Amino acid sequence: MAEKTQQVHPLAPANGYPRSDEEAASIQAKELKRKKRIKWAVYIAAFAVFQTIIILVFALTFMRIRNPKVRFGTIDIQSFQTTAPIGASPASFDMRFIAQVTVKNTNFGHYKFDNSTMKFLYDGVEVGQAIIPKARARARSTKKLDVTVELKSNGLPNTAMLGTELSSNVLTLNSQAKGTGKVELMKVMKRKKSAEMECTLVFNVQNKTVQELKCK
Repeated sequence: MAEKTQQVHPLAPANGYPRSDEEAASIQAKELKRKKRIKWAVYIAAFAVFQTIIILVFALTFMRIRNPKVRFGTIDIQSFQTTAPIGASPASFDMRFIAQVTVKNTNFGHYKFDNSTMKFLYDGVEVGQAIIPKARARARSTKKLDVTVELKSNGLPNTAMLGTELSSNVLTLNSQAKGTGKVELMKVMKRKKSAEMECTLVFNVQNKTVQELKCK
């Protein structure tokens, strides 16, 4: 009796036809494209976040406009005469000095300001004025101006306190100023800003020097 030869057939894929090498390569290429698209999407999102941060930093740092500051620099006394109260003669003073006035501009655009008046007071009464001339302070810089100041006490209604001070070899004055101008950024944006000063000056009568200077 002859033996029957049993033939073995390979299993067919589930879809009913064998997968070719071209189909496998096509699927792999599609997967690579998908991964590249995801990678580019991540890069674009990260760049957008970075740009947003840069814009915020620029807006908070460069575009933020602050009020410039007016202060005294050096004070060079040219003349300083005082009179102590003697009998019916009241106490008095007459002085002249050159004050270096500084306008500090911390903005990233220049500050152009107009003429302004600087007032000097003794015990709340004005004893003199000086003009701060118009000028321009460059971006993030300090403009220095020399101003000649002449002060006299002949307008004081009461000199009792002045006599007491002069007897102690001191003279205390207050100075006030307010300047107005515009800060210009990139020659496009202009914003009105004021620069204010309020200082206390204490002069040493005997040495004819500035003993103390405080500003706020």
